[in-house]
Amino acid sequence: MAKITMITPLVEMDGDEMTRVIWEMIKEKLLLPYIDLKTKYYDLGLKKREQTNDEITIQAANAIKKYGVGVKCATITPNADRVKEYDLKTMWKSPNGTIRAILDGTVFREPVIVNNITPFVKTWKKPIIIARHAYGDVYSAVEIQANEAGTGTLSFKGKSQDESIVVKEFEGPGVLQAMHNTDKSISSFARSCFNYALDVEMDLWFATKDTISKTYDHRFKDIFLDIYENEYKELFEKENIEFFYTLIDDVVARIIRGEGGVLWACKNYDGDVMSDMVANAFGSLAMMTSVLVSPDGYYEYEAAHGTVQRHYYRHLKGEKTSTNSVATIFAWTGALRKRGQLDKIDELIKFTDILDKICLETIEEGTMTKDLALLCESKDVSVVNTEEFLDAIGNKLKEVM
Repeated sequence: MAKITMITPLVEMDGDEMTRVIWEMIKEKLLLPYIDLKTKYYDLGLKKREQTNDEITIQAANAIKKYGVGVKCATITPNADRVKEYDLKTMWKSPNGTIRAILDGTVFREPVIVNNITPFVKTWKKPIIIARHAYGDVYSAVEIQANEAGTGTLSFKGKSQDESIVVKEFEGPGVLQAMHNTDKSISSFARSCFNYALDVEMDLWFATKDTISKTYDHRFKDIFLDIYENEYKELFEKENIEFFYTLIDDVVARIIRGEGGVLWACKNYDGDVMSDMVANAFGSLAMMTSVLVSPDGYYEYEAAHGTVQRHYYRHLKGEKTSTNSVATIFAWTGALRKRGQLDKIDELIKFTDILDKICLETIEEGTMTKDLALLCESKDVSVVNTEEFLDAIGNKLKEVM
């Protein structure tokens, strides 16, 4: 068959460690044989970020603004150990945090469900989609380590407001952190969540800890409620879906007791943690899709998991790994599908639907990586390594295409 022709390129952002290895395999085995793949390539591997003083990440984010759709491999966010391992000049910020701050979007994460793996939470029957605010909070916080006794303060100075409060009178060493958000970003987050709930026809739940954080978290609550009442209430009532606000500890209890089928909007840190919980409770973090949706119409697709460091070290020794590539495959198909929708390329949309379906069928027919085999109810399972799993999908794809 003739390869599917693309019109506008994707922004392709390469990454680190085992996911970087898988990235190339997916392109070679599942995409390039069928698509005349057009991408604007940015290497966001840690070494390249070090060489460019992380300018490469900013360039990639701005490219998404230009071309509209990006697909990203998992990347290392270095800690102190990584600084030593890679001999870094500094502890570079999270690439995801940088990109999200530039695009000012909301991350929607949804588990990939297969019929031969039962969620750990017995009551869950339907997907739970996590909407994660992708701006501010701890991910763009500033921090100070106090090495002696002293006064920690928080201050703001504007044209008409000059305010300073004491955070802590330190009697000895300690740490301080300040984080921020903006009404503009919170409003964009709220509208993205309301629109997405209408698109997927799901109830929207939102929660903060406004009883404790009476200014910061309460601002989120006020903005959500105001936008809902003035812009979305009639639309929600027409579609017979609900917007529900409560404290986050109450939502956690309701989620565990419920059957799923809700869109759960979370602040940045909450969404980071809860999306991992939901993914693993449904089966595996490698079975969680992630898309950043910007209010300006930009989309960035990625896997919800990290770089699979442990498997990468084994790979470097020449050992076979059994690394689940589903979330990374779905990142590619999500980006290509959106590209097809925006450019009106029906063949490309159809191809992504077929590839997604084949991935799920491969697992449901018993061929899977070790992480899923440990969870699978059926005993008739073939545990395969990283490359064999992609080959199994590739062979089924050849038959269909």
